Amino acid sequence: MVAMTKKLKTFQIIFSDPSKTFYCGGDQVSGRVEVEVCDVTRVSAVKILGLGCAKVEYAKGKQRCRQEAEYFRYQAVLQMQDQPTDADGSVVLRPGNKYEYTFGFELPDQGKLVSSYKGKFGYVHYYVKALMERPQQPVLECKKSFEVEEPLDVNTPDLLVSGMKEKKVTCMFIPDGQVSLNAKIDRRGFCEGEDICINAKFENTCSRIVVPKAAIIAKHTYQANGRTKVLRQKLSSVRGNHIISGMCDAWQGKTIRVPKIKPSMLGCNIIRVEYALMIYVHIPGSEKLILELPLVIGTAGMGSRTNSVSSQDSSASTASQSWVSLRMPSDPPSYCDVTRDCRLDQPLTPLLDDFDGDDSPIFMNAPVFQYPPPPAYSEVGISDKLLQ
Repeated sequence: MVAMTKKLKTFQIIFSDPSKTFYCGGDQVSGRVEVEVCDVTRVSAVKILGLGCAKVEYAKGKQRCRQEAEYFRYQAVLQMQDQPTDADGSVVLRPGNKYEYTFGFELPDQGKLVSSYKGKFGYVHYYVKALMERPQQPVLECKKSFEVEEPLDVNTPDLLVSGMKEKKVTCMFIPDGQVSLNAKIDRRGFCEGEDICINAKFENTCSRIVVPKAAIIAKHTYQANGRTKVLRQKLSSVRGNHIISGMCDAWQGKTIRVPKIKPSMLGCNIIRVEYALMIYVHIPGSEKLILELPLVIGTAGMGSRTNSVSSQDSSASTASQSWVSLRMPSDPPSYCDVTRDCRLDQPLTPLLDDFDGDDSPIFMNAPVFQYPPPPAYSEVGISDKLLQ
C-alpha cells in the first residue's frame, strides 16, 4: 500500500521474503518501511503495528450481531541507523533520498494462532501497519497483509481411528417398508487431494427406487452476541446405482477425493470451520436418509503421513491398472477373434429425475438384448452361391 501526498512520494511496507506465501506460529515476520518525500518533511516518529484478529458480523432480524477476537499484537517505534535526530527525536527527510526503517517480530508459538480465513460473515486477518507521525499534521499510515496457516497433523491417534454409523428410516407416506444404511471409513483425518474410501451397505424394503450418494460437506459456524449462524456447503459428491424395492447394495472401497479446501479451523472461539462426509439415500416422495461421519482436514506434508502415503500409493496403483486395462491393442482383432456373444453392454435409460439439486437424471440398467452371432466364413460363401 502506497500513500501519496504533497510531501510523500513513497510510503510502503516490503517484507524480507516477498515470495513467502504464509507464516506459521513461531515464525519471524520482518521487513522494511520505505519512505521517499517530495519536499523537506519533518517526521517525529515512525511506528510499526503487527496485529492478528478475527471478526464476525451479520444481521439477525433487526439486530446487528458483531464480535471480535484478538490473537496477537506487536507495537514498536522504528529508528533509522546513521540518521541524525533532533533533541525531540524527530528527523528531517529530504527529496531525492530513499529512507528505510527496518522491523522484525516473532509470531506467538504454534497453537496460539488460528489460520487466516475469509468467509461470508467473518474473517481472520493478519497484517502489519506503519504509522508516520508528523508535527501538527495528520498521521499517515500504510498496511500490508500476510497469511498464517497453523499446521494440523492428521496422523494423531484420534484421527487415525475408523468411523462407523448405522441408521434406518421408515419412508414418510410410504408405510410399506423402510430404508437402512450403515457406513464406515478407515480414518477421520485427511489432506487435500487424498481419497476417502467408503464401505457402506444399503437396504431398500419400500416400494420406491432409491439412490445412494455421498458428499463432502463444509460447515461454517459464526458466533456473535450469544447468537450462532451456520452455513453448510456441498464441496464434492459421488453417487451409486439405483436400488429397486426388496434389493440391497454395497460400496466396498468407493472413493471420493478431498478437493482443494482450507484445513479445518477448530481453535477460533467465534469462527469454526468443520467438515463431514455425508452419506445419504435419495427417496422419492420422502425425506432423505442422512448419515454424517465427521472429518478433519489437515495441512499437507505434516508428520510421517504413512497412512496417507499408502492410501495415495494404493489409489495410484489402482488408477494405473485401470489405465492399463483401457489401453487399445496395437493391432485390430481378426474376424475369428470376435466373440460370438455380441450384446449391448448395459445401455443407460433415464429412470426418474433427481430432486437433490443435480441436473443429471438417475439411470437404470435396461434389459439385456441378445443379438445373433456373426456368420461364419463358410456361411457367407454358401449365401453368395445361392444368390448367383
